[in-house]
Amino acid sequence: MVAAPAHALAVDQPVTKEQDKEKEKEKQSPDEEVSPAEDLMREHGVFKRILLVYGEGVRRIDANQDLPPDPILDAAKLVRSFVEDYHEKFEENFLFPRFRMANMQIELVDVLTVQHQAGRTLIDITIKYANLSSLRDSSDKRQLRESMAEFIRMYRPHEAREDTVLFPAFRTIVSANEYDSLGEDFEKKEHELFGDDGFEKMVGRVATIEKVMGIYDLAQFTPKV
Repeated sequence: MVAAPAHALAVDQPVTKEQDKEKEKEKQSPDEEVSPAEDLMREHGVFKRILLVYGEGVRRIDANQDLPPDPILDAAKLVRSFVEDYHEKFEENFLFPRFRMANMQIELVDVLTVQHQAGRTLIDITIKYANLSSLRDSSDKRQLRESMAEFIRMYRPHEAREDTVLFPAFRTIVSANEYDSLGEDFEKKEHELFGDDGFEKMVGRVATIEKVMGIYDLAQFTPKV
């Protein structure tokens, strides 16, 4: 009796559920590996969408249109937890010190640090006045409006400078191993604070706020030309 070739026997073996799961993990793994710079810049994408919410809030106040306070408050709290207490803390604890040690972009890092502090003050003001009572008071309403407008004005160039100058330069002042290690630390902290799908949760929260504010539909921003 002649034995069947090994490969023939392997073909007849059914694929187990465990093997299916492993294959699915292999398909997903490339998306899970995000470099520190990419991670920071995609978080800036979430932040930019929050600035759009603020911009709509300012527009409605200027046009004397109805402005629900809850989405503005939710946006401010999202800035506090995701941007200030996580994203900016990472910059301040891991990026900025390395630039100072390398004696690179010192002036830029100093300005960015001061702006982080100013942003926290503005968020305090927004949180304080994002309520129905303040929206009915002209003075409080003006303070809410100014806190959002000043926040937008400062953070648009702030983010642009980080995306085009600081983040690209960061790769040049650390070794490849340190760069990869920081990426792992960054992901670990994100999962620790917000869960395994933390970034996706933040995107979902912003999308919910956008829908309440009526600015989720991207097509509405297309000019009629």
